[in-house]
Amino acid sequence: MPLVSIIVPNYNYARFLPERMDSIFKQSFQDYEIILLDDCSTDNSQEVIEQYRNHPKVSAIVYNQTNSGSPFKQWCKGVGMAKGKYVWIAEADDSALPDFLSTGVELLERYADASVAFMGCNVIDDNGEYTDCNLDRWGRKQKSSKGYRVLDGDKYVVHNMFWRSYVYNASGTVFRREFATADKFELCGQMRNAGDWLFWTMMIAGNRIIEVYKKLNIYRMHNNNTTLQGMRNGNVKKEDVKVMQYIERNFNVGAYRKAMRHGLFIKQILRWDYSQELKTEIFQSMNERLGSTMRDYKFQRINKFFWHICPFLLTEENDRL
Repeated sequence: MPLVSIIVPNYNYARFLPERMDSIFKQSFQDYEIILLDDCSTDNSQEVIEQYRNHPKVSAIVYNQTNSGSPFKQWCKGVGMAKGKYVWIAEADDSALPDFLSTGVELLERYADASVAFMGCNVIDDNGEYTDCNLDRWGRKQKSSKGYRVLDGDKYVVHNMFWRSYVYNASGTVFRREFATADKFELCGQMRNAGDWLFWTMMIAGNRIIEVYKKLNIYRMHNNNTTLQGMRNGNVKKEDVKVMQYIERNFNVGAYRKAMRHGLFIKQILRWDYSQELKTEIFQSMNERLGSTMRDYKFQRINKFFWHICPFLLTEENDRL
């Protein structure tokens, strides 16, 4: 039995697949199987995938006859087929450095109560050129560590995940298969954009998470990226409200932190280039699901103003573990 199952979900990424597969084959850790899943691509993905049909590391290739409509349904299918103790969802448009898998597996083997190991990333564009985008935002706490930290999952959700999905890319994670249960995928499968935020929140809860401060993942940000499309049409923000509601219902977030988070979210919506109708729709959802009003926004702005005088006041930056 392989120790790791690598799931490669693909949809119309034929041009990126050879680079992704090459990055997997070149991993220094070799005890793995590969499960290739195609979600009814309309490009020449099948032609590219068939080149790996007889590769000894490829244990399964599955082509959907119709598009599933959700990347999380593909995740669920792959995990259901996986044999490994650990899973790496290696998105077809991303890549990785050779020590990615060995680093994640070694730490998960060392810390048996950790469910997820998350590595940092460099961001590339459609042409594979490195950008200056910094999604990790590591500060003093992270840079002063020994290269990684093992953090309490429930605290991580309250102090980190409530503000944003700090586990922002599936390709940057290695996780224990036993915790990726069908009920998690079922709930996330109802979303198109923010389901991964909810999934990692549920995976971390009750366990521990390992943050690795090495940029071993390569995240491709391009025009067909699902997250970017969701940002443009507002669906990301609509689903973000649902994730915030889940966290508030299931974790002890506290009234002060809620108000600051709501206020910051309102500020983001006000500054985003959305129609007034869409903004109103999102604000109504916040009021119905979170009990949020414009008072939270005003409170957050006042808090931010006095933060320069009293640095101990709560902000996203100083709340992060």
